Amino acid sequence: MINKPIIGGIIALAIVGLIAYFCFWFGKKTVDELQQTNTNTSVEPQIILPPTTPEEAERVFLALGNPSNATSRTSNRDNYLIVNTAYTLSYNSGKGTANWVAWRIAESDFGIADRQNNFRPDTSLPQGFTRVTPADYTGSGFDRGHLCPSADRSTSPEANGKTFLMTNIIPQTGDLNRNVWERFETYSRGLVKKGKVDLYVVSGVYGEKGKLKNKVVVPTNCWKIIVAVPQGANVSAAVNENTHVIAVDMPNVTGIANEDWRKFRTTVRSIEQRTGYNFLSNLPQNLQDALETRMEN
Repeated sequence: MINKPIIGGIIALAIVGLIAYFCFWFGKKTVDELQQTNTNTSVEPQIILPPTTPEEAERVFLALGNPSNATSRTSNRDNYLIVNTAYTLSYNSGKGTANWVAWRIAESDFGIADRQNNFRPDTSLPQGFTRVTPADYTGSGFDRGHLCPSADRSTSPEANGKTFLMTNIIPQTGDLNRNVWERFETYSRGLVKKGKVDLYVVSGVYGEKGKLKNKVVVPTNCWKIIVAVPQGANVSAAVNENTHVIAVDMPNVTGIANEDWRKFRTTVRSIEQRTGYNFLSNLPQNLQDALETRMEN
């Protein structure tokens, strides 16, 4: 006959075992339910809004760096920083065009505003700076080509109208402006709309092949760099060695209307060498090296 202490011990062990099993079962059930909830709950990408102040615009549009260290000092006539809520640019008074324009394309930048077509001088330029007018292009054979495109800013007539300031305009051949350049602009907007990404863009010119009205330099080349990050992400934290970066360098010539924009892909480093600018300068040097020397396929 089994004595009472042994029976009591067996019962105690059985109770402890039941309690342990219950705890394990309850814990596993809770974890499974949380995992199921996470699986079934889709987190929508965060849509960010356009900047509302020049200070915010400068911080956003130059998040990856100021390529030429442009400043708003009036003595800096050929590398003068202009900031508005549509884009930020470095203006070259000696050339009558921007050196480069930087902006962000987010889903919130697309709306129903019509194209304004209100080309006009930029009255924000300091006194004594070259102030280009739409008439300076008349009869030249060159288009008034946008660096920051009109279609990238369709949230309001005001936002769209800022893209028609002449500081955002460069002389481009019709074959470039209306065709291969425009197709790359359309491709970029498609990435934002379909890929749920935000693009950080910088675009500009280099070279010289004459002047319009002895005032506006006609560039030999137009270039653009786009950096794609997940929609709503903090760009400085989101960029890594796998980040998609596309750079193009297109000749400002006739006869390229039917060309595929992909033919003109290049590296960021190549554009740096041709312009003397330093792109992605806010990133660690090793990350710059990885992104700037790679050509996207």
